[in-house]
Amino acid sequence: MPVTKAVLPAAGLGTRFLPATKATPKEMLPVVDKPAIQYVVEEAAACGLTDLLVITGRSKRALEDHFDRNEELERALEAKGDTQRLALVRASEGLARVHYVRQGEPLGLGHAVGCAQDHVGDEPFAVLLGDDLIDPATPLLSRMLEVQQHYGGSVIALIEVPEDQVQLYGCAALGGWLEDDLVSVADLVEKPAPADAPSRYALIGRYVLDPAVFDAIAATKPGRGGEIQITDALRRLAVTSPEQGGGVRGVVFSGRRFDTGDRLDYLKAVVQLACEREDLGPPLRAWLHGYLASEDAAAHTVGRD
Repeated sequence: MPVTKAVLPAAGLGTRFLPATKATPKEMLPVVDKPAIQYVVEEAAACGLTDLLVITGRSKRALEDHFDRNEELERALEAKGDTQRLALVRASEGLARVHYVRQGEPLGLGHAVGCAQDHVGDEPFAVLLGDDLIDPATPLLSRMLEVQQHYGGSVIALIEVPEDQVQLYGCAALGGWLEDDLVSVADLVEKPAPADAPSRYALIGRYVLDPAVFDAIAATKPGRGGEIQITDALRRLAVTSPEQGGGVRGVVFSGRRFDTGDRLDYLKAVVQLACEREDLGPPLRAWLHGYLASEDAAAHTVGRD
């Protein structure tokens, strides 16, 4: 069955960006001049996933407003003849059919995905986390959809991380290589200590899931942090009952990714994406060269003193 639906969990509190996220959803923080979540919605739409369900929580109304019409703003731009900005405003409105449901309590990513069951039904679906921005030049989601259509089951995205970072992620035990960038998944562990990690292949925020995951979520008890982890639910499909959901496979991704849930990576994303734009790149790069040169000169002066 072709995948046409995507779920975007967006109910988190964004505590790493306080106080900026006290009243503004972290998904609405701008990456250059678009909110982070719009990049993710554009990625889904480019892969033909035009039926989107956003899992929200309290104080997330700005998400709904962003993908809705703003007739007053559009009329004002039309009156000024500002067709360029009008097109930008309207671009976010026509990307996909966006629906919303509240998670209620922040009980973990697994619980958030479970909130999508009524909308998804018995179809395979994608899950895209707004903290991960994937460079469109190195498409990941389209490859995962291709794998799911060919092999069935569930597909996760994996990156190889340094040993001292495995405790920040869910990690996969590899069952064997199926293709150059594709592995079967024999086991999954949520945020293991480096000594206990089954590999250095870590899960990132892209999933294409078989609907059997909903039964697995329902059978999964709260784990680390008292939350229902999607890693634990997928482990059930990979280890306990792979025949139920067709097993789990991992696409190993080596392209460019930004973790915009991390403050430093967020700043890197803003700077790099701005530098690559034709309208902003040349003056920004010139300013950065001058700024860094002046900082280096100041550091050398302090060293001589």
